[in-house]
Amino acid sequence: MQAYAKTDIGKAREINQDFIYVSEEINDMRLCILADGMGGYKGGEVASNLATISARNYIEQNFKNIELNMDNIQQLIKKSMEYANKIVYEKSKENQELYQMGTTLEICLVYGNKVYIGHIGDSRIYRIRKNIIRRITTDHSYVETLVKDGKITREEAFYHPKKNMLIKALGCADDIEPDVTAKGFLQNDIILMCSDGLTNMLKEEEIYNIVKENKENSCQKLIQRANELGGYDNISVIIIEK
Repeated sequence: MQAYAKTDIGKAREINQDFIYVSEEINDMRLCILADGMGGYKGGEVASNLATISARNYIEQNFKNIELNMDNIQQLIKKSMEYANKIVYEKSKENQELYQMGTTLEICLVYGNKVYIGHIGDSRIYRIRKNIIRRITTDHSYVETLVKDGKITREEAFYHPKKNMLIKALGCADDIEPDVTAKGFLQNDIILMCSDGLTNMLKEEEIYNIVKENKENSCQKLIQRANELGGYDNISVIIIEK
């Protein structure tokens, strides 16, 4: 298993509010986390950093203490996100400058032939298998609800002026309901995690083509392309290859 990761400030922001973490592979387990923070000049940076580190610590401290089956690992991820939410939410109440800060949070825990996923917000996780790229998370955004309700098309959603309006994030309330699931992760599969600084610039077909053509240089190439198209936000990418 190989993992590659890169984060970039982009062309328009003064600070990088994304935060990423990739663990070493230990006993057939690898943990990857990506967060895209929001809230004031410093708030987003604090939220994404705190959420990532809190979730990482919770998982790595408790993984070895559970029976390693699908239900238990999914429950571990859910609890890690709830713990991270508590940490970020309490921190936001300590300092007026951090008031209402929050973050997206994507967790991929690879173990055996599965990837266990935790998701909240509008950062995304894709799986590339053979010649197909498939998004395996659903954006917690206003525009996604419009698509789901049939009010706009997926193409219209890409250009919608309110596509960054979230309906769920971590750290904004004392309770959260993240999406937690498990997917097959087979030989030659690729998992791609990214912030919306990438997906607001590149459509899925272009993401797929760059990943398939560049392999270990994919993160750099994707970020380079997003910056060529404007780089209006921070851009973060994690790629895991089986």
